[in-house]
Amino acid sequence: MEKLIIHGGLSITQEKDSSDFEKNKVLRLIASESFDILVKKNAKKSVLHAIMMMEDNPIFNAGTGSKLQSDGEIRMSAALMDGNKNIFSGVVNIKNIKNPIAMAEILSKEENSVLSGDQANEFCKKHDIPDHSPFTIYRLNEFKKSCSGKHGTVGAVAIDRRGFVIAGTSTGGVGCEIPGRVSDSPTVAGTYASKKSGVSCTGIGEQITRQAVAAKIVTRVDDGMKLNNAVDKTIFEANKFNYSFGLISLDSEGNIEIGKTASISELYYAFCDGEVIRSFMV
Repeated sequence: MEKLIIHGGLSITQEKDSSDFEKNKVLRLIASESFDILVKKNAKKSVLHAIMMMEDNPIFNAGTGSKLQSDGEIRMSAALMDGNKNIFSGVVNIKNIKNPIAMAEILSKEENSVLSGDQANEFCKKHDIPDHSPFTIYRLNEFKKSCSGKHGTVGAVAIDRRGFVIAGTSTGGVGCEIPGRVSDSPTVAGTYASKKSGVSCTGIGEQITRQAVAAKIVTRVDDGMKLNNAVDKTIFEANKFNYSFGLISLDSEGNIEIGKTASISELYYAFCDGEVIRSFMV
């Protein structure tokens, strides 16, 4: 009953350009390759692989290609949640590494499983993680234009044949934010999983955090609510505030649900259960 769903962020505008179609193509390829890993290995390795591939592709706002904060620096965040072991780990505002999600996975084995800023970078050095510049000319030009562009936080949720649910999210922020701003991605509001379900969010992080979106949906499923009802109820609550975010989710029965608030035009995603199916949004 292996299932995998990934997302590459969202758009608030109705306008489409060539990057939309490129993103669609890339997501299909990543979902297909990551599903093979899910079948051959497990949910955690599949989620890590999917997110690292998106972090490595500058078309997404995570890892290489992350947005610049108001001081011109790039600070990235990522989190991983093992629903079976109930372990949450992550990095917040880490700089100059290639794959923040890989550091989140390393921290899942530590007693102190969430690190931020300079201390997170010092931890990388102790584990011989090489320096890597996530800077791209495209993001610099975007920065010079007051950070116009689309949100591109990436995420993945998977369940393997053992029934283990893993969720992960990685982000380069919103662009031009106050240095040190903390998004939802490295918190349980944006990334959460239990033995029964998992969620990864994308959108305006402050709004996702205020609604505790991922943890709220998972808790509702744990308490007996169907996944589709849990997603619909959470989105309904968020629409009262005109919030802007989207999410991907799945449960232990293999059900997949995608949600977005009314203000969102497109949520870029792909899912696979042996055959990749892609849609900008339903």
